[in-house]
Amino acid sequence: MTRSVSIPRSEIELRFSRSSGPGGQHAQKTETRAEAIFDVERSAGLTDAQKRRVIARTGPLLRAVAQDERSQWRNRELATERLVDALRDALKVERKRRPTRPTAAAKRRRLEQKRQRSETKRLRRPPAEG
Repeated sequence: MTRSVSIPRSEIELRFSRSSGPGGQHAQKTETRAEAIFDVERSAGLTDAQKRRVIARTGPLLRAVAQDERSQWRNRELATERLVDALRDALKVERKRRPTRPTAAAKRRRLEQKRQRSETKRLRRPPAEG
């Protein structure tokens, strides 16, 4: 999954049901919709800190559904991929922003643009009567 985290397939519960929408008799008779469920709290593949981070962002259960394809096998793969993506996003640690000052050149450019804009607007005004 990531360099530091790997989750055994046995911890991902898969459920199948009939998918909704069009598809005729095939869709009405076969259970092709796949739902992948991952219980974060009971996982042995995550450390306590990782579990806390995921639970804070997504909750104790991660769930992904796929009913895009006609094949149950393909929907199972899609649901598992979506679950892994959601888990990867929940585990991502955002870098802390380090505030920086604008450079002298950036300040000069900004002021020059303001002067140009001001001049453009001044030229649009009707001439002063006097």
